[in-house]
Amino acid sequence: MAEAPHIAVLGAGGLVGQALVAGLLEQGFAVRGYARRFTPAQKNILQLRLQEADLMALSEDGLADLLVGADIVVNCIGVLQGGDSEAVHHAFAARLAGSCGSARLLVHFSVPGDENGDRTGFSRTKRAGERAIVASGTPFVILRPGFVIAPAVYGGSALVRALAALPFALPERERAAPFAAIAASDIIETVARLAVCWRAGEKEWRVIWDVMERKPGTLGDVVEAFRTHFGGPRVRLRLPSLLMTLGAWAGDLAGLLGWRPPIRSTALAELRRGITGDPAAWIAATGIVPQDVRATVAALPATVQETWFARLYLFKALAIIVLVVFWCVSGLIALTAGFEGARAILLAHGFAFPLAHALTTISSVMDVSIGLLIAVRHTSRLGLMAGIVQSLGYMGLAAVLTPDLWFEPLGALVKTGPAIVLMLFCLAMMDDR
Repeated sequence: MAEAPHIAVLGAGGLVGQALVAGLLEQGFAVRGYARRFTPAQKNILQLRLQEADLMALSEDGLADLLVGADIVVNCIGVLQGGDSEAVHHAFAARLAGSCGSARLLVHFSVPGDENGDRTGFSRTKRAGERAIVASGTPFVILRPGFVIAPAVYGGSALVRALAALPFALPERERAAPFAAIAASDIIETVARLAVCWRAGEKEWRVIWDVMERKPGTLGDVVEAFRTHFGGPRVRLRLPSLLMTLGAWAGDLAGLLGWRPPIRSTALAELRRGITGDPAAWIAATGIVPQDVRATVAALPATVQETWFARLYLFKALAIIVLVVFWCVSGLIALTAGFEGARAILLAHGFAFPLAHALTTISSVMDVSIGLLIAVRHTSRLGLMAGIVQSLGYMGLAAVLTPDLWFEPLGALVKTGPAIVLMLFCLAMMDDR
């Protein structure tokens, strides 16, 4: 019997990529995962099976050198929104296909949908990548999966769980969008069967498959399946469609600050377009019978950590926003309308005028700076830690220099404690995967 093929998974830090590496290893395949970076947990779970590399920076020859020894290359890399979608979905796919040549099988993940209905930059560049692969001459299998449901969550899969944990129904337009799903286990099995066929000598692969349940439901069906799985809550109010649009705009703004919110304008456009396709060719070729969405969701754990995540997911964003406003507004007030009052407190406790003036200015600027640090994704953790230190400093100095402030009627210093707890909450929830 021929030796089992070696499989390289690109984008192994993402939802599908991580599931593929873990699932294929469990089935006994030789697998190695590549991504720009992995979380400590991923490194611990998959250990020596991962390699960090800036894949986007590699030329065709560089990719060929990186993938030496791999018989099958699985490309899971993608970005939902951003100026680099052309580079990621099209240019990189073309270089990757060229590096594979005729000796490797390229399994490429794309998106389902009608060619004529691809209206977002995400879909258009995905289709351009497909065309580059088809024209390359390398053996390929292009998979167009439905909405992937896996034990792990990220992006859209996290958002669906969060929506299911709220007592709100989606707007009718979004609720009725066709939304075919697919279990991550069915995707793993698809790649495993391709690997078996490749080992058996079947080398002439040039196919495009829709990989999803036979009969698509709607986005509302998917959310309700999770709601039932979590045991509620009961729907009490339907959200207006305008709120979804406003949320997408807010998500775009957060994206400019480095965050990757699950709902942005591209995500909303793709959601409203829906997920449809014809999985008949995939089912006939592999023999895989896809589970429907309710069976897929029912196979997932419904433990307390699952329900906690769903309930807290959207509160993380709310907490970040509240903290940004809290620090920026408090600092700006102290710099403007409240400046004399803040300075007067220090003057009343024996501080010289120049020192009181300087301390009031510096502390106010620091407050605004902390708010701005928290607002930007790459500095948010630093901002939260600085906010905790600053808050503890205020409380400590007040206890020594102005202990009477602890007993003032509005309890300003007492309320600093809950703010510290909120910042600790955000630090604990900072990781997205």
